[in-house]
Amino acid sequence: MMMVIQTVSLVTDSSGLSANVTYDHRALVIDGKRRVLQSGSIHYPRSTPEVWPELIRKSKEGGLEVIETYVFWNYHEPIRGQYYFEGRFDLVRFVKTVQEAGLFLHLRIGPYACAEWNYGGFPVWLHFIPGIQFRTTNNPFKEEMKRFLAKIVDLMKQENLFASQGGPIILAQVENEYGNVEWAYGVGGELYVKWAADTAVNLNTSVPWVMCQQEDAPDPIINTCNGFYCDGFTPNSPSKPIMWTENYSGWFLSFGYAVPFRPVEDLAFAVARFFETGGTFQNYYMYFGGTNFGRTAGGPLVATSYDYDAPIDEYGFIRQPKWGHLRELHKAIKLCEEYLISSDPTHQKLGANLEAHIYYKSSNDCAAFLANYDSSSDANVTFNGNVYFLPAWSVSILPDCKNVVFNTAKVISQRNIGDHPFAQQKNVNELLLASSAFSWYEEKVGISGNRSFVRPDLVEQINTTKDTSDYLWYTASIHVMPGQGKEVFLNIESLGHAALVFVNKKLVAFGYGNHDFANFSINKKIELNEGINTLDILSMMVGLQNYGAWFDVAGAGLFSVILIDLKNGKRDLSSGEWIYQVGVEGEYIGLDKISLANSSFWKQGSTLPVNKSLIWYKASFNRMIMCQITTFLAPEGKGPLALNLASMGKGQAWVNGQSIGRYWSAYLAPSTGCTKKCDYRGSYDASKCQKHCGQPAQTLYHIPRTWVHPGENLLVIHEELGGDPSKISLLTKTGQDICSFVSEADPPPVDSWKPNLGVVSSSPQVQLACERGWHIAAINFASYGIPEGNCGSFRPGACHMDVLPIVQKACVAQVECSLPVSSAYLGVAAGACPGLLKALAVEAHCSI
Repeated sequence: MMMVIQTVSLVTDSSGLSANVTYDHRALVIDGKRRVLQSGSIHYPRSTPEVWPELIRKSKEGGLEVIETYVFWNYHEPIRGQYYFEGRFDLVRFVKTVQEAGLFLHLRIGPYACAEWNYGGFPVWLHFIPGIQFRTTNNPFKEEMKRFLAKIVDLMKQENLFASQGGPIILAQVENEYGNVEWAYGVGGELYVKWAADTAVNLNTSVPWVMCQQEDAPDPIINTCNGFYCDGFTPNSPSKPIMWTENYSGWFLSFGYAVPFRPVEDLAFAVARFFETGGTFQNYYMYFGGTNFGRTAGGPLVATSYDYDAPIDEYGFIRQPKWGHLRELHKAIKLCEEYLISSDPTHQKLGANLEAHIYYKSSNDCAAFLANYDSSSDANVTFNGNVYFLPAWSVSILPDCKNVVFNTAKVISQRNIGDHPFAQQKNVNELLLASSAFSWYEEKVGISGNRSFVRPDLVEQINTTKDTSDYLWYTASIHVMPGQGKEVFLNIESLGHAALVFVNKKLVAFGYGNHDFANFSINKKIELNEGINTLDILSMMVGLQNYGAWFDVAGAGLFSVILIDLKNGKRDLSSGEWIYQVGVEGEYIGLDKISLANSSFWKQGSTLPVNKSLIWYKASFNRMIMCQITTFLAPEGKGPLALNLASMGKGQAWVNGQSIGRYWSAYLAPSTGCTKKCDYRGSYDASKCQKHCGQPAQTLYHIPRTWVHPGENLLVIHEELGGDPSKISLLTKTGQDICSFVSEADPPPVDSWKPNLGVVSSSPQVQLACERGWHIAAINFASYGIPEGNCGSFRPGACHMDVLPIVQKACVAQVECSLPVSSAYLGVAAGACPGLLKALAVEAHCSI
């Protein structure tokens, strides 16, 4: 029986036609029909408007029907009452772009986002409203939250973007993962949840509202699941559908950490298990992660790259085999949609850690999911009188309860060669910025100008800077009397995130925390002079806290400075007089701005200063120099650039006045914890699969192509620790190498199975496709038989048949091609390599 909770209207194309929408215990119901929906997160400010259509197109081609995004309060209202909806923050344009692609949209207004975004998306000015307490039953906070919620809802209504107006928005979210921290707020938290729900419903959006990770979400709010797995999730009411709002496609990156990744076999297993056990709406967080441009990254120490190991990588390129394998999964689930929406699943035990879930349209018409959730043992199972092989930690999908069209552990989609779009030198053009191209400006250590102020003790950094800058100078004088020890130990305690220490204007120490523990200590033996000595400490933020109970009051900066003289004991400087300055000299001058590119502040000489702290560098590059790059930009001359900052230490970078974010190449990940190949079997967590141990988390930084223009372009670097800018380079991708390995035992493409007809083609296929704007220029390897090696290093095996001419004829000069894995198609005698299971391995090169 269908229980209608809310009635809305929506449109799936740009025609403006509306349809009725409700939900019941099984699914969202669109125009009277339950729907099984695949969704993916794309955060509009983490890319640029010019590439939104391409990202959304690739998402749709990957099988998505819904795009999910947060709304970022701190950038939409940077000053209370002053709104900004332009450029990367043009929310209306983004929603309309989704609509033009014929997709739905889930708008997560929050306004708390988390999202590894600075301050969780809250504007910092909110913190300074008298008497305010975030995310609890506090009137000042509730007034501001209600005002912003209403602002966004009204904006969407004015543009006719809600479903009831013929727009694409079918869902909205209030709050975010509050259930994870609600315990810390006591009764105030419980009351706040009820208030937030009532406030959302009373905004009359006419679309269903959700609260993720919120077991006590009151009706009619749908409580949803977030996590790596949600097949065991049950909503808090039998009238609500099972929805998964955050299925982590990987994990976020932090400075000083190895790079996390999630095998696609496990991700597909999690998705299949969710739909197997009754789910009908699932969202990948992220489907495209993008870039934390500027100072948008949260903290502490979240990296600039927000790649997230997503199906579309940070630069907008398709990540294979993740994108392709998930697309096949979506097709297989779509084949089962009529069954999934017709009934609740019937469970059948098949053995230890083996089970089936069957969906019936009638007693003899069904679809089934067969699961082996054992983390190590493969199995053969009997279902409906037939025997099926189930690899460990896998799900097979049978849209007719007979034929397997997809197994989550069998990855036959093409693969990219190289784990990063700029990993292969032969497919990259690199422009080295010579040392002669650079000018520089060396900052003064300590207080500069007339922007300082004095306090009788140590101040907390965020309350002092109000996040207008990452930097706060702490300066004190140390008087050494005759006879006092000149060699002393300096002990500094900080809440985070990093600090440079200067004694008498000379750098003596650098300390820093990490993402999990932002606080740190510095213990350093220093030498003082008789008389007056200066102690200058530059405390540095690397993103404001974005998650946790009461995260908004988490502090930063110094809280203890002590001198230890072995002769005369301790001397606590913490409560002495300190001089402060928010920001560094170059920020006040405005050295990052294009208007100062030719300023006399910049110096140039025959010897470029390198490995110096607190120095700004400037270099120009023009279209003439870049012609070798722009000629090969892809796709269609609009591809992204990467800035290689491996030779630098820590700082920020700008291109034509646009901040590409913070960098910290000097911070290396631990040397242990990575494996060459991560076993997808068994439960995944963020630390299970890691790569690039002992290396910086990030050395390449994304420059959107639209930020570079014909003529002269300006690169500005603010280096905090010390580096060598003469080794900085610009990279573009000129092509890609792809490969595929498919055996005769693999299933044919999901597309080959048709309802009521069964399998149309019984042959598995090698399917190859280039990025848009490129074509297959060459086949580098092709072997049918028992090829050996791995993608990128295939070689003929003991049984080898040269099928290169056939593959070349089918694929060269094509954007994509399909090759049936059969002796008949490949022109091989039927008796070749008798008794052996043969496979086709192909490596191809794509370019313009």
